[in-house]
Amino acid sequence: MTLPHRLELISPAGDRTSLLAALQAGADAVYFGAEGYNMRAASRNFTRGDFTDIAGLCGKYHAKAYLALNTVVYDDEIQTVEETVMAAKDAGLDAVICWDLSVIEACRKADIPFHISTQASVSNYSAVQFYASLGARMIVPARELTLEQVQNIISSIRNDRLNVTIECFIHGAMCMAVSGRCFLSQDIFGRSANRGACMQPCRRSYTIIDAEDGHELELGTDTVMSPKDLCTITFIDKLIKAGVTGFKIEGRNRSPEYVHTTTTCYRKAIDYTLEHAHEKDFSQTFDALTKELMKELETVYNRGFSKGFYFGKPVDAWTKQYGSLATEKKVYVGTVQKYYPKAGVAEILVHTKGIDKKNKLTIQGPKTGLVTLIAESLRVNDQPADSALKGEIVTIACAAKVRKNDKVYVFESFLAHRDSDSGIG
Repeated sequence: MTLPHRLELISPAGDRTSLLAALQAGADAVYFGAEGYNMRAASRNFTRGDFTDIAGLCGKYHAKAYLALNTVVYDDEIQTVEETVMAAKDAGLDAVICWDLSVIEACRKADIPFHISTQASVSNYSAVQFYASLGARMIVPARELTLEQVQNIISSIRNDRLNVTIECFIHGAMCMAVSGRCFLSQDIFGRSANRGACMQPCRRSYTIIDAEDGHELELGTDTVMSPKDLCTITFIDKLIKAGVTGFKIEGRNRSPEYVHTTTTCYRKAIDYTLEHAHEKDFSQTFDALTKELMKELETVYNRGFSKGFYFGKPVDAWTKQYGSLATEKKVYVGTVQKYYPKAGVAEILVHTKGIDKKNKLTIQGPKTGLVTLIAESLRVNDQPADSALKGEIVTIACAAKVRKNDKVYVFESFLAHRDSDSGIG
């Protein structure tokens, strides 16, 4: 498969643990917010003082670092935005993700590359030409475009030899509003989605009341404004073939294990496509691979899965219940007290319910990232044990280095909360 540009798998980072989890899972780039100026204000955003460390860490993994400054900006904020953009430039970050023209102008002044956010609702080639003329290096088109429409835009870019590439969302939350330009949260709670403070009232179920007699009716079993999550794992090969070169995972508010799992799965699917797409039996082997990867994706936070708009307007793409449909949930159990590198053993103080032999564990921390393991054997008071209870110190074989005060979680099956209709449809 001949490609005009290097493909990039772009993963979210809401904090340093998620940042490391993305890099460890094979992300080609990570995107993160700065305090006050990104579409995920509830995530634990980074400050300007973190930029140099982020750039250095990404450099160690040969990955790019993108700063998201993609909210509406007001006059009294422009100076701060310009200072933030200059700090990104000085720290060696690779690009700024934006759409407000004031941020674009700040990037042009600082001579730092910028990418156009999906918030700009770019839906046609003329808009692509406009932003490219300003200097945009990459553009995320409106999420409402079909794959055919995206492919037509890419064909025009190639025909005109325009120096810009197309990035598309491949996984994560979808919004009921056009490219996320929603005002419902602002109207109800006074917290604007366009300022990164959405309260997600669309995710709730609603009751209608008869104005004359006060009779109440629930609006069916659906949360009628809450779409399923986007998932392209089963047709990522078609996006690659169409000429998309940036593949973005949504989820800066989601957990490190979500970031790690989604990045790992899409890394496998993209790499497999690039290596095997020319083979005669590719369709069969790719289908088998992605079926297994779908099972992995279902273990972490999701609202059920949809193909989004890639093959036309979604018909049955509304989630059936509030919250996650993940097949697994993590439960906090304790913290790492010490790590013995020569023996490859972690010492854990159990704070809550306990750890049983054969439990699936995840250990997470800002310098560790994410380590997942099976508790093949436990030792309590230096004696073999089948379980460790609250207050006990347990040692567990752990090949990867973990650190004091890293948090330890047990994964539990959450199948009872799965909706059988949550698959791709």
